[in-house]
Amino acid sequence: MKHITCIEDLRQLHKRKVPKAFFDYADRGSYAEETLRANRADLEAIKFRQRILVDVSKRDLSTTILGEPTSMPLILAPIGLCGMQHGDGEILACRAAQEAGIPFTLSTMSICSIEDVAQNVDKPFWFQLYVMKDRGFIKELIERAAAAKCSALVLTVDLQVIGQRHQDIKNGMTVPPEWSLSKVFDFATKPAWVAGVLRGKRRTFGNLVGHLKGTDDITALSTWISSQFDTSLNWKDVEWIRSIWPGKLILKGILDVEDAGEAVKTGAQAMVVSNHGGRQLDGAPSSIEVLPEIVEAVGSQMEIMFDGGVRSGQDVMRALALGAKSCMIGRAYVHGLGAGGQAGVAKAIDLIANELSVTMGLTGVNTIAEIDDRVLAV
Repeated sequence: MKHITCIEDLRQLHKRKVPKAFFDYADRGSYAEETLRANRADLEAIKFRQRILVDVSKRDLSTTILGEPTSMPLILAPIGLCGMQHGDGEILACRAAQEAGIPFTLSTMSICSIEDVAQNVDKPFWFQLYVMKDRGFIKELIERAAAAKCSALVLTVDLQVIGQRHQDIKNGMTVPPEWSLSKVFDFATKPAWVAGVLRGKRRTFGNLVGHLKGTDDITALSTWISSQFDTSLNWKDVEWIRSIWPGKLILKGILDVEDAGEAVKTGAQAMVVSNHGGRQLDGAPSSIEVLPEIVEAVGSQMEIMFDGGVRSGQDVMRALALGAKSCMIGRAYVHGLGAGGQAGVAKAIDLIANELSVTMGLTGVNTIAEIDDRVLAV
């Protein structure tokens, strides 16, 4: 990791170390990937106002997220299949986040289960929930997260219908992987990855297998998953979840001012302005494009988090300047995980922290609370 200078370096190493199907699963978006590209392009278009001769000798990245102290305004977002990027990937990523003093969010579609992670880390983590048709299972999943002392529930609200990801289809993406000649060759060229995954606790969806009847083989599990995404999901379901979950609730996937107004009414503590990393509605606006209007509409009533295209400390600064209180990173840390396990995730976090600190210094601010649109060029 000595010569890694940016997230793109980690991405290139990730691409070399991990089989194509799993790298592409993390790296690519839906359909023509217009929104995936817009997330990056629109962030890069935001320019900073450079300031000079300001005393920035006491820069401090610490802040609070949902009332809890953190070392910086950063959260590891929920990402499915981390355990297929690196053996025990969810556990390793959570450890890296906790050592850095920031929250980690475990996906419903993780390889390591809620219990696996809870037994192997020192502090509470967040759990992300996909609501499926089997409400009995969802209730049990929420209760398992509470029993594991998860400190927040992140309810993803933008996945009633799945956006097609062309590359996953072309790669024949399945978990565990289905074998083909090309995959055998690909895996054979990545022995370290194979050894790591084989050493891992699991190689399928840990939160599902063993908790659902008749889903112990991959075919039955895949059939169940494909039948479970619920197109009838609505705001009343959020109320139902609120009645079961005893802790802090975050709604992830808000991209519209009207929806943001409805989110406030649910009693959730926070929302994440997000387009699912360009993996759902292709042609939707970038997250950063809609952030200011959502902040203006409801920022005084709910904590606003940002997700979508963050690859650097500069990107975190841009989102904070436009009103977000913290940022989630997904691909950025998964590239680190694929590149180097826990050390790679730690490197990704460290890169972003250092970039944020330098950007604060060169724009003349010392604390996170000082960051607003005055750090941006007109």
